[in-house]
Amino acid sequence: MIERLKVWARSIKRDVHALYLASRDRRVPWYAKALGAAVAAYALSPIDLIPDFIPVLGYLDDLIIVPAGIFLVVRLIPPEIMAQHRAAAAAASARPVSRKAAAVIIAIWLACMLLGGWLVYRWFALDGTHNLR
Repeated sequence: MIERLKVWARSIKRDVHALYLASRDRRVPWYAKALGAAVAAYALSPIDLIPDFIPVLGYLDDLIIVPAGIFLVVRLIPPEIMAQHRAAAAAASARPVSRKAAAVIIAIWLACMLLGGWLVYRWFALDGTHNLR
């Protein structure tokens, strides 16, 4: 049963990416594009209609809203176009992850944090009037 849930979760992830790709395709009707973009944005957004810290309901909205939205949008997109975007999404997830790019992004974040810390230090160290008391 756990393996079936993993396969289902992977198919949801693939379909969210496929909906994002389909929402940028000229062959897809505008209403399917709009709804597909909204479903993909909701699925990828850290902001939920019901926050996840609320017991049971917090995760229940993700288990109902996202799959229902995907189901609806997939039915609005022509099957051959959706099949192309599903294949493209599956190929994108199969690509290797670039560790060099991840290292560069982490280095940029660290540099920004160090710069921010240095600026805060200079702000409070050079001018004695900025006490927090």
